Amino acid sequence: MSKEAIAVKAQAVDAVVERFNAATSAVVVDYRGLTVEEVTDLRKQLREAGVSMSVIKNKILTRAADKAGYEGLEDVFAGPTAVAFSDEDAIAPAKILKKFADSHDALSIKGGIIEDKVVSVDEINTYATMPSREELLSMLASALSDPMRKIARAVKAVADKGEGDAA
Repeated sequence: MSKEAIAVKAQAVDAVVERFNAATSAVVVDYRGLTVEEVTDLRKQLREAGVSMSVIKNKILTRAADKAGYEGLEDVFAGPTAVAFSDEDAIAPAKILKKFADSHDALSIKGGIIEDKVVSVDEINTYATMPSREELLSMLASALSDPMRKIARAVKAVADKGEGDAA
């Protein structure tokens, strides 16, 4: 192999290492059997959530994961492999890919990394069923506002009763 080819591959590994380091999550999937139309639809859904999906050679992924300090992914990087990287919402790729895999048998989740931790398919599926950050904030706001409403009603009832007694 020529020095130029080795240098090009080293650059490719370094680029993937940077993607791993910048990402809050990276979910690895086997896309074999999906039509071009289905892959395009999946990429569109991912892009709308701020997630990018790339098809990367397994050898480059293996070397990049080792260099980035992620161990135990060798079995995941086998066969046709695509990786969905998210720099913002760590759960978004898991949610979108799980939903897509449920309706398309050809797509299978193989494993990945979520918030600097190597995770299995089962863990990714668990994360995928969790509410999003926005949903959790909404639930929290609702939970906090409910007691306030009850207090406001009680104060109003006392005030109304006080007005009734004064008359």
